[in-house]
Amino acid sequence: MAIEVRIPTILRTYTGGQKAVEGSGNTLDELFTDLDSRHAGLRERVVDGGELRRFVNVYLNDEDVRFLDGIATKVADGDNVTILPAVAGGSGAAPAALPAGGR
Repeated sequence: MAIEVRIPTILRTYTGGQKAVEGSGNTLDELFTDLDSRHAGLRERVVDGGELRRFVNVYLNDEDVRFLDGIATKVADGDNVTILPAVAGGSGAAPAALPAGGR
């Protein structure tokens, strides 16, 4: 058994378009190093300076790893890891008013 890692669309260029890949390791750090050995460049999109990048969210079995041990979070065979880029946006402009009639 291995650890399944779900890959967001924006990072699938590193996985040959795969939505999910498998890896191994005892911690997230080891897992991302293992994945990078087969999917070069993936780790640097998720990890910076030995820590998770600020605008990348990583979940272990639906738990945000920032509330666990971050990149040092322990993982095991059968676990599911999900990588999600943080979403921000909006122009800061006020929303347009709805036309009369509410649509």
